[in-house]
Amino acid sequence: MEHHRIGFLGAGGIAKSHVFALNSLRYFYPAPPAFSLAAVASARKESRAAFAREYGFEKDVTAEEFFTLKDIDTVFILGPNNVHCPHLEAALEMDGVRQVYLEKPVCSNIDEERRLNDIAGKGNHGKRVQVGFQFLLGSAVREALMFRQEKDFGKPVHFSFTLKHSDYLNKSYRDKRRTRLTPAPDGGAMADLGSHAISLMVAFLGSGIRIVSALQSGSYPDVPAESDLYSEISLFDPKTGAVGNVSGSRVSSGIGDMLAFEIHFEKGALRYSSYYPDRFEYFFEEVGDWSVRFTGSNFRPVTSFPSGHVPAGWLRALIHAHYVFLTGKDTLAYVPGLDHGVEVQRLVRETAEQMALFRKSAGI
Repeated sequence: MEHHRIGFLGAGGIAKSHVFALNSLRYFYPAPPAFSLAAVASARKESRAAFAREYGFEKDVTAEEFFTLKDIDTVFILGPNNVHCPHLEAALEMDGVRQVYLEKPVCSNIDEERRLNDIAGKGNHGKRVQVGFQFLLGSAVREALMFRQEKDFGKPVHFSFTLKHSDYLNKSYRDKRRTRLTPAPDGGAMADLGSHAISLMVAFLGSGIRIVSALQSGSYPDVPAESDLYSEISLFDPKTGAVGNVSGSRVSSGIGDMLAFEIHFEKGALRYSSYYPDRFEYFFEEVGDWSVRFTGSNFRPVTSFPSGHVPAGWLRALIHAHYVFLTGKDTLAYVPGLDHGVEVQRLVRETAEQMALFRKSAGI
């Protein structure tokens, strides 16, 4: 069995989730990938050293030292948003590296977006890149994507995708996450949260969708006006004529955390909510009634642990994303590559541009 030597660029909260996912693979899959945690890098010596001790990495290093390592074949890029692009570019140049897991967003500005688009067009220098839109690999979303391809829904007519969150209502939470309050498209609700909704839209409806306009609301003295707390975009798909909206929120009181979508086609509809992560719903005009497809933690044909009836959630999708990344064995999954990440980032960037026009016209 192939053995992966893994290095982390980043030792924060999201890095803990990735260590959990990697270490959980052996419980969920009959033939889990073999790996070693070789090195972790971050800016602060004390934090990366503590992370290495706590989670069993062989050593902790600076980013500069990390990029000189010869014994790493797999890199996880988990640092702040504004280092994702330069870290990816450097990781792809490392001699021994064969695959990179890149947390979203893939970049922070249009110059980086152009560079990554060029890299994706050239095949990622012959290396595999998977972007961290793990919601695509949740059991219900995974099956809904396959169901969409298998059934004749007709052309899409209108759609809605949203990710709503509430924690940024609390100043203490905002204070701990100052790096995520930078102006869009580096930070803000659409870049940080809405990008997951955009990712689902691209997976279900394809690329090339155009933004028509954008709105934003919510303000605090400690949050720059360019860092959206809530934003929504109106979109048009020139391929099909469909229109719809995507929204991202950090300040939806009473929600907690919820991802949902609804797509209406000529012959039927699909809808999903993370409040019910183990199912999706569909409708066909010829039948005239909504039906529910229960999935549980069913990732067949590769696994169904502990059973197909157990509810699936955020961490379960993250675990499966790591299985797909390290093995490539789930050929039915929609795997978000760098081209997917760049397409999502284009829409995030254009959202920021449209919000600037809105703020100017509204006198904000």
